[in-house]
Amino acid sequence: MLGLTTAGFFLVYGVALGFVARGLWRAVRWSRGPTVFTQLIQLLVAYSFWGGSTKGVTVALAVAALAVLICVFQKASTEALAGGETSDHPVL
Repeated sequence: MLGLTTAGFFLVYGVALGFVARGLWRAVRWSRGPTVFTQLIQLLVAYSFWGGSTKGVTVALAVAALAVLICVFQKASTEALAGGETSDHPVL
């Protein structure tokens, strides 16, 4: 039963992340917060893998999370997500 509820949780979480990704693609303002929150959680998960033979997993997770955070906090992304007038990114 525990495996079923865990799988259900991660299925719902994955669908929610899909909506967040769609929001980022469309440059919708609300999508930035959940994106940052998810990447911070991923950094904590990466930290939990540190040690022994899982250092590669740590590095992969941390690099991916940092890359997303850097992209989200770039000036162009910030302007697009804040609805800035100088943004050259079309809203789909």
